[in-house]
Amino acid sequence: MKTTLRKFASNYLLLFGVAGVVLALDQWTKALVRSTLDYGEYWSPWEWLTPLARIVHWRNTGAAFGMGQNLGLLFTMLAIVVSILIIVYYPQIPRQAWPLRIALAMQMGGALGNLLDRLTLGHVTDFISVGRFPVFNVADASISVGAAVLFIGMWLEERRSKTPPAEEEPASISEAGNA
Repeated sequence: MKTTLRKFASNYLLLFGVAGVVLALDQWTKALVRSTLDYGEYWSPWEWLTPLARIVHWRNTGAAFGMGQNLGLLFTMLAIVVSILIIVYYPQIPRQAWPLRIALAMQMGGALGNLLDRLTLGHVTDFISVGRFPVFNVADASISVGAAVLFIGMWLEERRSKTPPAEEEPASISEAGNA
C-alpha cells in the first residue's frame, strides 16, 4: 500500500499541484470579477490605460478567446476527454522531460477551470481585455502558455536528440606518459 501511494505521488504530484494552482487562481479571479462587476461592466485603474488593458465581466459560451460560440457541450466533453488523456499519459513522460510535464499540467488546470464554469454556470467567465484581442481568463492563458511550453520543450528535445554526442578528445602525449 505504501509503495503504491509513493508511486502515485511521484507520478502525479507535479501534475495535480500545478493544475490545482491554476484551477484555484482561475476560479478565485473569476469569482472576484463576478462579485464586483456587473455583466458587461469594466474596470481600469487609470483612464489612459482603458483602451490598452482593462478588466471586463464577460460571458463566453465557446472556446478560448471567444471561438466557437454556443458549442459549450462540445467543449465540455472535450475538456473531460483531454483531462482523462493527460492523467493516463502523464506517468509515461520521463521525469527529465519537465517542460512537457509542466505544459500538460498547465493545460489540464486550464481545461478544468473552464469546465467547472461550464458545469456550474452554463458559460465561462472571461475578464482580461487587452486592446482589441478577445477577452480571456486565467484558464485560457494557462492553456495557451502550456501549449507554447509544450511546443518549445518538444522542439528543444528534438534538437537535443539530433545533436551527435561530443567526441572525446585524444589524451595529449604528456597525459599519456603520466598514466
